[in-house]
Amino acid sequence: MIVVTVVLLALTALAAVVPTGPGVRRWLPTATASGLLAAAAVLATAAGPAIGFGHAVGIVVSVGAAALGGTATVPTVFRVARRRSDSTGEDPVEPLRGGLTIGVLERVAVAVSILAGWPEGIAIVLAVKGLARYPELRESHASEQFIIGTFASVLWALAAAGVGTALGS
Repeated sequence: MIVVTVVLLALTALAAVVPTGPGVRRWLPTATASGLLAAAAVLATAAGPAIGFGHAVGIVVSVGAAALGGTATVPTVFRVARRRSDSTGEDPVEPLRGGLTIGVLERVAVAVSILAGWPEGIAIVLAVKGLARYPELRESHASEQFIIGTFASVLWALAAAGVGTALGS
């Protein structure tokens, strides 16, 4: 079961980054990645603890799923939030610069912090991100994007790291 869990984690990462055609719904990669991650979580919980090489591979793949899975999830959450603000008549806004790269690095740092047993690292990651983005956060749309993107990104990373943690216990 551990091998299947690791394969599901790998597919989670791939589902989020595989390019989709114009006829495919924009939410489909997020739904696929979320379903695969949920299935991996169930299997990781049901399986016995992974040891040795299997555990190491599971940890690495769960960090990969955390990093890459959010690349589809966060934009989907933004689309849902934008749709709600469009109904209120607000103008659409441009995303914050460098958000994709910062998000991937943020998810890696959060997942590694959890998997290393150091949850305090999440506070450091969020503090550094907030300080780096502080000049841009004075605009109202930027602060909203920052909060929505950060929450979606961190929650995804925590879920993927949780699967990696479940593999080892």
